[in-house]
Parts: sequence; structure tokens; C-alpha cells
Amino acid sequence: METISISTTQNINLEYELAGIGDRILAVIIDSLIQIGYVIAMIVIASILRGFDIVIGVWFFVLLYLPIFLYEVLQETFFNGQTWGKKARHIRVIHIDGREPTIGQFILRWLLRFVDVSISMGTIAIATILINGKGQRLGDLAAGTTVIKTRSTKELNQTVFKEIDPDYTITFAQAGQLKTADVETIQSVLNVRSDEPDLQTQLAVKLKAVLEKKLGTESALEPLSFLETVLKDYNAIKGNLA
Repeated sequence: METISISTTQNINLEYELAGIGDRILAVIIDSLIQIGYVIAMIVIASILRGFDIVIGVWFFVLLYLPIFLYEVLQETFFNGQTWGKKARHIRVIHIDGREPTIGQFILRWLLRFVDVSISMGTIAIATILINGKGQRLGDLAAGTTVIKTRSTKELNQTVFKEIDPDYTITFAQAGQLKTADVETIQSVLNVRSDEPDLQTQLAVKLKAVLEKKLGTESALEPLSFLETVLKDYNAIKGNLA
């Protein structure tokens, strides 16, 4: 199992399991089959419309083909670094520092995909990933991203999403402003193994200071209790908005 150590924007070092080449290839195959099926359907529909009005038929095909042409960049942008193929293989794209990539990064890695995946039939991408050691193809190197495995079903009880008692009282209302990366960092610190209490305490102290500044508050709570409270507040706020 290959992993990558990432220093987050909160200066917390976290380990992620890199997506295997096999999973990435299977994700591409799944996405390709979806796109092929969609294009075939569009060709059939466009041919029917062309029988009524050639202009309507041509424009219908062009407009509906664009989402397929932009398939990867659109899905990764709107679905948290995942396409349907990546979601099926439980992998996703992240910034090399653990943040969610920007749309500019998704576009850059998509543009270079034509070089290291499409034109070379994936040989350049595979070679670059094997040599690089950080799960990065050319597009990832240029965009500052990598591809990691998401949590397995077995670990769902450790995700940031928990059921909160309806009568729960929110302590830090600002917690709702936190980004997904911030909340995942909190959960990662809380999940540090019990046989490393000193490490967990050190990380918790550092993260508490960062979050207090970000939330514009100061708390007398112990670092771990503070992190647990912020996590519960986040879930309570997001749950109320759902």
C-alpha cells in the first residue's frame, strides 16, 4: 500500500493512501463506457431531429456533445474531485496539500490528459506515476494534484458525518463556515491511533490554535474537546441545512 504524507494548510501532516494504477485504469474504462453510451444516444436523437430540421439536429448534437467533451473536468469540479468512474473505484483528486483543487487545477490536469493519457494510450501517465512516487501523472504534476483512495465502507463510522441529537446546542456557530478539508483534518486528528496519545495531543493543540483564528474565537476547552465540539457543531449546522 503506497501512501503520501501531506502537510495541510493547518500545518498538520496527514497520510493518505494513493490510488493504485489498476483503480485509475478501471475508472477511465468506466468513464469511457459511459461517454460512449451517451454519444451513441445523442447520435440517434440528433439523426431523428435532423429529419425534421437539419439546423436543429446539428445544434442539438453539438450542444449535448460538449458535456461529454468536458466530462472529466466538469465532474471533478462539481463532484469533489470525482467522476462516476472514480466514484465507482473509491478514488478522488485532491490538492497535493490536502485541499480541494480549484477549477483551474482541474482544467490544467484535464488539458494535459490529452498528452499523457489520450495520445500515448496511457503509457506516459503510467510511467510518470511509477517514477514520481506520489501518484502523479503529468497533469497532476502541472496542477499540483494527486489521486487518493477514499474511505472504505468499513471506515464509514469514522467519517465527519455523524448523527447529532436534535436537542444538541451549538457552541460555535462559525463552524458552519469551515471547508470540507478543514473538517477532514479535524477528523483525522481525532482518529490518530490510541497508542500515540502524545502525537495526537500535539496535533490537537496546533489545530485548535489554527481553528480559533479561522473562526474568530477563543475557547477554554481542552484541545481534543474543542475539536470534538467543533465537529459536532459542523454536523449539527449542516444537518439543519440539509
